[in-house]
Formats: sequence, structure tokens, C-alpha cells
Amino acid sequence: MSKLNDPDYLLNEQYQNAKKLNARIRLHVEFSINKYGWCLWVFDHFNLPKICRILELGCGPGDLWLENISRIPAGWEITLSDFSPGMIEQARQNLANQSHPFKFEIIDAQSIPYEDRQFDAVIANHFLYHVPDRRKSLSEIHRVLKENGKFFCSTIGETHMQELPALIEKFDPEIETVFKSETYPFTLENAKPQLREWFSKTEVDRYPDDLEITDADAIVDYILSSISMSMDNNRREALKRFMEQEMALNGRVIFVKKDSGIFKAWNL
Repeated sequence: MSKLNDPDYLLNEQYQNAKKLNARIRLHVEFSINKYGWCLWVFDHFNLPKICRILELGCGPGDLWLENISRIPAGWEITLSDFSPGMIEQARQNLANQSHPFKFEIIDAQSIPYEDRQFDAVIANHFLYHVPDRRKSLSEIHRVLKENGKFFCSTIGETHMQELPALIEKFDPEIETVFKSETYPFTLENAKPQLREWFSKTEVDRYPDDLEITDADAIVDYILSSISMSMDNNRREALKRFMEQEMALNGRVIFVKKDSGIFKAWNL
């Protein structure tokens, strides 16, 4: 099984808590060209009634809601879920002092513990490519949505951030990252036919953005967050010097092309 959707590896190595995910998020927050943030842009797509029930699968540390807290209608009943207890605890802490109430659940997206037709919307933000049985998960999402409910799921394109694996390969071909040489099973290119098995209507919107990275430490932290092998301080410094040299060759910046977006799926 690929590390990309190996539940044991993901739970114990990648998402036991938010530390590694936050290192990757930092790269986007600090170096994205598009200053209208991803979480704000995703929230813009939630054309939902003022009173509704929402389930998020794979909520992580709850950033989507924390960054949009002032925009959430009082009538939205929101359940945040993740397969990682550590992520749920982090989300609970991050949202503890907010006025809007949230419900928190540990949920396997392949077996959602709710009756049929419970939610007006289900959200999966950069998550479905981690699910081992995606068809089962989509079946479950379809089952718990109300008749006119909407499914919002974001993902990446096949060429998303390919410059970084190329740099890692140049530095040391033996380094294996979670995302190196992986064929993503749920992308902007291949997700639509998977969704159409359960939803008669789908739309996709791409987020316009790229990265201009000017901090070698941020790149090193990103890389270290995605590898299972240990790297001592000497090796880390060598990687940092390599990235600084690459920056010097390119006007003190490393340019990385992004390709991410969101699908909306529903039944007519």
C-alpha cells in the first residue's frame, strides 16, 4: 500500500498531531503569491442556507473554520471530524474560545456513523486522496447528504509543486518523501469521473496561486515534514546550503508552481 493512503503510516507518522502539517502549511501562508488565502477562498464556495447541518471530514487542526470564524452564520450546525485523535484535540483547542459552537468526532470516512440524509453539506479539504477505499467513502458521503445536499472537496492537480520533488532528487535521489513518485488517486484531473458515480452534477474551480520561496529553512522544514527517515543536524545543514545555492542561481528565490482547486458535487 502507498504511504499516501496507508492509515497506519498516516496516523502514526504524518497526522498524529498537527506539527508536520503545520510545517507544510507555513510554506503556503508565507510564500504564496495569492494573498487572498486558501481558507478564505474555499469558504467563498459554500453557498449554503443560513440554517444547515455541515460535516467536515479530515478537518485537521480546524484552520478552515478558525480563519473564517466571523463569517459563519449562527444557524450553521458544524461537526468537525478526523481519523486522528491528535488532530481532533488540536482542532478542539484551536476553536475552544470561539463563540460559534462546534461538535468534534473521530470518524473513519469509509464508515460515517450517521443515519441517512442528515447533512446539508459535507466537506473534504485536501483529504480524499488519503482514503484507502475512496469509492466506499464517496458512497457514505452520498448516503448522509440530504436529497439536495452538496459535497465540497478540494484536491491538487497532477503537476502541483513538482519543483520540490525535483530539488530533493537533485540533492539526494535516496531521500524518499511521502509525496515523491506518487500517483495521486484523487486529483483535479481524475476526480470528476469518481464523483459522477454518486453525483449527477459536478463543478470545479481552480485556485490561482504559486510560491516564491525566499527562506531555505522553510523549504527544509517542509521536506523534513514529509520524510520518514531521520536526518541529523549535519545532513540538515547540507540540505539547507543546497537550497541556498539553488536560490542564489535563481535570483534568491525558488519558484514553485501550484495547482489546487475545489469540486462541488450534488444531484439535480
